[in-house]
Amino acid sequence: MLKSGEAAGDKMFLGTYQHVLDAKSRLALPAKFRDGLGSCFYITRSMESKCLLVFTEEEWHRLNEQAKLVLTSDTVSRRFKRMFFGGAADVEPDSQGRVLISEELRSYAELLKDVVSVGVTDHIEIWSKENWDSYYNSVTDEEMDQMSEKMAQLGI
Repeated sequence: MLKSGEAAGDKMFLGTYQHVLDAKSRLALPAKFRDGLGSCFYITRSMESKCLLVFTEEEWHRLNEQAKLVLTSDTVSRRFKRMFFGGAADVEPDSQGRVLISEELRSYAELLKDVVSVGVTDHIEIWSKENWDSYYNSVTDEEMDQMSEKMAQLGI
């Protein structure tokens, strides 16, 4: 029997939550996210926005296998692998469910204190509150219409 928010064969992450990085740069993800992530998961840089991406161990291994199929003779693919996999960290939450965000990842995503975590079905995004608010508020009605049309074309 699947739990609420869980899809067959994988986890589903939904919702937006606000947090504060503690003095030791640790982040306590919501219990709903922690339950789906398991005891070890991966954090890396987003290629699209100044945020971090969080993947379950299973999803990370799936992405790794797909990346192996990409030709290393392609410059863009090599650069992607360096940025995506080279900037990654495997993390394990402590007994209170907190994870340490490395200085490199915090700097990339401009995480200072106020943080937002966003469930995006198969992964989680971690944003500075300022960057999330700016991104979220920048979406225009026209863009919402375009997204709706694109999703309808995909049958969603």
